[in-house]
Amino acid sequence: MSSSSYRALLRIPGAAPVFAAALVGRLSYGTVSLALVLTVRHSTGSYTAVGAVLALFGLTCAALAPVRAALIDRHGVRRVLPALSLPYGGLLLALTLVRGEPALLALAAAAGACAPPLGPVLRARWSELLGPHGLLERAFSLDAVAEELLYVSGPLLVGLIGGAPGLVLSAVLVIVGALALARLAPARVTAAEPPGGARTARRGGGRLRGIGRPVAVAWALGLALGGLSLLLVVAVGARGQAGALAWLEAALAAGSAVGGLAHGAVRWQRPVATRLTATAAGLGGLLTLAGVAVGLGGLLALAMAVAAVGLLVSPTLATAYVLADERAAAEHRTRAGSWVNTAFNAGSALGTAAAGPLAGRWPLPLCFACAAAPLVLVALTPAWRGRRAAQRAAEQGAPTEQPTPTQQVAPAEQVEPTEQLAPSQQAALAEQLAPSQQAAPSEQAAPTEQAAPAQQPVPTQQPTPADEQPVPAQV
Repeated sequence: MSSSSYRALLRIPGAAPVFAAALVGRLSYGTVSLALVLTVRHSTGSYTAVGAVLALFGLTCAALAPVRAALIDRHGVRRVLPALSLPYGGLLLALTLVRGEPALLALAAAAGACAPPLGPVLRARWSELLGPHGLLERAFSLDAVAEELLYVSGPLLVGLIGGAPGLVLSAVLVIVGALALARLAPARVTAAEPPGGARTARRGGGRLRGIGRPVAVAWALGLALGGLSLLLVVAVGARGQAGALAWLEAALAAGSAVGGLAHGAVRWQRPVATRLTATAAGLGGLLTLAGVAVGLGGLLALAMAVAAVGLLVSPTLATAYVLADERAAAEHRTRAGSWVNTAFNAGSALGTAAAGPLAGRWPLPLCFACAAAPLVLVALTPAWRGRRAAQRAAEQGAPTEQPTPTQQVAPAEQVEPTEQLAPSQQAALAEQLAPSQQAAPSEQAAPTEQAAPAQQPVPTQQPTPADEQPVPAQV
């Protein structure tokens, strides 16, 4: 792993300013959740209201993310990002002022609906800037690691300054970052096409074809990590060591950062889809082994297993984004990335919700295996489909092989008398060939003009056998 490779990436004209602007704006999403919890709790005194506000905010934010991304694809970053970020920031500020639960719910729903898709915009912009340089996967790996760090550092900031100031900070960050990102974007984005035109052929006329696989992997990854987050709480609680939870989460984040940076520093030769299958299957296997560590070892063994799981988190997510970008049309890249992001968030919410009932009824190692199962299933599905297709083709049978020109008698097997036969032998051969060389009735000459018998040729006037023999067809 070399830091110079990432410096080379950020030295590409336009890459570093876009990355910095997106980081500022996306830090808002790292601070907003805890800020909402603290603010609503202070305003209402009810954890039920806190849960309802968070759920409504998250639901509208995730459900409408593809719609907002489609608006950006259709109308451009410069027009749509300001139109989303300014109302979003204003609604966050309004949440610090109201007290009634209905008003809080309405404002939270409206804020979630306006949340600007800064991550998909950054990835689409990087695809234009870095795709021609072959650095796209490295950029997406760096982005995945940076996002991980934002969601770790954001709550720390809110914990230092409090709930309402945290919402104000979130509003300022998203407005500054989104406006800077819009200013850096071209008036109307048109992505460069890679050489060969292969991407155009796969895109099916510009529609979102072929992104089902990266979306499915992102959903399975979110499901696994959402379940893991709750299962770790149960694991440390069962041992009476709740304080160890922070160390386990730090191990997961550290593993993800190291894995993401290492993944981005490599110039991969294998196809993206193949590597996505490998990382998804590997992550599922490591998550299952983490469950074994829960049953057999202590917290140290669990921390090491969780760190190993983290090594494949960022690579899997980055590869899913790369595959979605490859398979989406240039005019739909923002929406493709948004679908991957939405699938991850939806899977994470579902995984957390499902892990609770399972942890109350089943042993923890089995719960870990259940969290890993969707990843393994998604990874094995393409191989299973490929084997089924090959089996069907074999059952139908191969078509009867037609003889090829190479199966005809080679010219070397024909008699070649011109180089080997003496003149007397040539005359004898002419006698044998004469009947088969007679012209058709319509082409025969009159009897008075018929040629002399073949047995009386003048040797000096005898046509060479090369003129008399049929010439083999050329292959």
